[in-house]
Amino acid sequence: MIRIITANVNGIRAAERKGFFQWMKTQNADVVCVQEIKAQEDQLDDKFYPEGIHTYYKPAERKGYSGTGLYCKQKPDQVIFSPWEDIDFEGRFIQADFGNLSVISIYIPSGSAKQERQDYKMAFMTERFMPYLQELQKDGREYIVCGDINIVHKKIDIKNFNGNKNRSGCLPEERAWMEELFTQAGFIDAFREINQEADQYTWWSNRGQAWANNTGWRIDYHILSANLKGTPQRVEIYKDERFSDHSPLIIDYNL
Repeated sequence: MIRIITANVNGIRAAERKGFFQWMKTQNADVVCVQEIKAQEDQLDDKFYPEGIHTYYKPAERKGYSGTGLYCKQKPDQVIFSPWEDIDFEGRFIQADFGNLSVISIYIPSGSAKQERQDYKMAFMTERFMPYLQELQKDGREYIVCGDINIVHKKIDIKNFNGNKNRSGCLPEERAWMEELFTQAGFIDAFREINQEADQYTWWSNRGQAWANNTGWRIDYHILSANLKGTPQRVEIYKDERFSDHSPLIIDYNL
């Protein structure tokens, strides 16, 4: 059994102050994928490199913005970054390979700030990311793509569907992209392999009483290549502590 966790930490330094690394130690995960680290490596001291854990970061070039990371119990055979220069510039992709298994931490752009970013997001998803994923399905490796995808798949994945269906992250064309991913492209939503319940969210707005009222969105995923069907054994959205506006998504695999 292996345990993989994904968490958008909304600032790794803020998450550390809230106890993220102490909690991570209790999880004994094989790989922890983080997104939105919002830090350069020269801003991170020893406590951001847990003892006995192989730690890798891909910061954005812009300070205090985006960035991804991986914490690995076992040393990967290799760590690689994205094939796209602009995605690398924003630090949105980092991959670790272990034998025939690849684990990717990815932070998909949000389109909520302005229309220009929404257009960029959709162009990336449709013109580059989907073809890239389709190629992965053909190479015989096993892939677990973890991260903040910034899209809900279905009505069940968001508390207030009608109020948000014209907002970035819940737009019809975004949900159609997710549907294509999990049908024609043959990828698997690992969480939904196990848990079909409503009110299962991973992100809550900091506005109003979203957390208190569980007015959330499920936008953080483990996305599996087709050859990993049936491997998820247990899923959990960890909500006992809050390290960020997202909750960690924990999945145990029979691998």
